[in-house]
Amino acid sequence: MKEYLLLFRNASKPDGYFASSEDMASDLPNWQSWIGTIALQGKLVHTAPMEYQGKLVAKELVQEGPHKQSDSILVSGFLICKSDKIEEVEAWGANCPILKYPGSSVEIRPLIPFPNQ
Repeated sequence: MKEYLLLFRNASKPDGYFASSEDMASDLPNWQSWIGTIALQGKLVHTAPMEYQGKLVAKELVQEGPHKQSDSILVSGFLICKSDKIEEVEAWGANCPILKYPGSSVEIRPLIPFPNQ
């Protein structure tokens, strides 16, 4: 099976996520169900939300705060799964709970394994 990275993106305020702690708590059962569907098939590798805080490191720069696209969209979490068919992964992405938020998206990227030595 091939592994895939799903990057969860959504809009943010200047100092944090739009979703409040209450929003996140009320969404938890939806996330547990969605992730559970993948896990029960034995296809979940790892998943985690990300704290808002972060740093961007470039060649001669360390920038405080998370990297945001020009429209204040940033990566807020990820999931690594495995599947024989990208269409299955696309279907999971289309049902991701993050899509209820304006400006949100799920980017799917196939992972390339390092060669065995």
